[in-house]
Amino acid sequence: MKAITYNKYGTPDVLHLEDVEKPTPDGDQVLIKVVAASVNALDWHMLTADIFLVRLMGSGPFRPKNTILGADVAGVVEAVGKNISQFKPGDNVFGDIGHGGFAEYALGREKQLVLKPTNLSFEQAAAVPVAGLTALQGLRDSGKIQPGQKVLVNGAAGGVGTFAVQMAKIFGAEVTAVCSSRNMEQARQLGADHVIDYTKENFTQNGKQYDLIFAANGYHSLADYKRALAPRGIYVMAGGKTRQIFEAMLMGKWFSEKDGRTLGGVSTHIDQKDLLTLKEMLETGKIIPAIDKLYPLNQVPEALRYLGAGHARAKIIITVG
Repeated sequence: MKAITYNKYGTPDVLHLEDVEKPTPDGDQVLIKVVAASVNALDWHMLTADIFLVRLMGSGPFRPKNTILGADVAGVVEAVGKNISQFKPGDNVFGDIGHGGFAEYALGREKQLVLKPTNLSFEQAAAVPVAGLTALQGLRDSGKIQPGQKVLVNGAAGGVGTFAVQMAKIFGAEVTAVCSSRNMEQARQLGADHVIDYTKENFTQNGKQYDLIFAANGYHSLADYKRALAPRGIYVMAGGKTRQIFEAMLMGKWFSEKDGRTLGGVSTHIDQKDLLTLKEMLETGKIIPAIDKLYPLNQVPEALRYLGAGHARAKIIITVG
């Protein structure tokens, strides 16, 4: 089968389209014929190892342990292991398999997958798992979102941000989206009550405060975010540059203990119940995937280069089958 592989950390130039052995599922695995996959910031971090902890989190300290990137997949079940009870060959599925999605076939665990919504294309379904889980778990679990709260989504135009805006509205919040000028209309269409153009206004300095700040792009300092939080407010870091990520990890608890405001991050985990929650939201039209660009499998390096340059507005999809 064809797959995009890499054997060392680096830029997208280290990625290559190769013929590799088609995987065989063990007793607890599902073999998926991949129709579409999507690109996430996780793929960029795993490729470049720009966050050194990536090397210690199962990826290998000096070279990647898993040589095929791609966590989000949507496709057709090709074969199942003897212990699989929820799926059968021919089922259309989507989910977060962790790695291996940038290939014609990929393996996933039963708990990592659910049936694809019938009202979505494979490309739309592939856009959802990682970004959708991050937004859902970040708002609900880390952010403890409540109806009537004032919620700000920083980085509202990215893959995670577009879902966070929609989900915050589902939870009954008054939502302010922060994005660039070109993405303001998209944010309004996704349900934002207010939109701030960060090229013209710094929301951390305008005197307004929010009950929950969800930073899909956490490029401000913790001190800035704390200033924009209401008393007892919560800041959730879901993405950003290396400095912001480590600041939230290392200093968030100390900042939180000062005056009752809570600052921290979301650690997204694969949860089949949450995937089913996303499926229900998609089937009922409560959320819709926002897609920026589509690339064929052999152009995964170009797709990652586009993501790494910071140009993406919503999800980048890889078409495989």
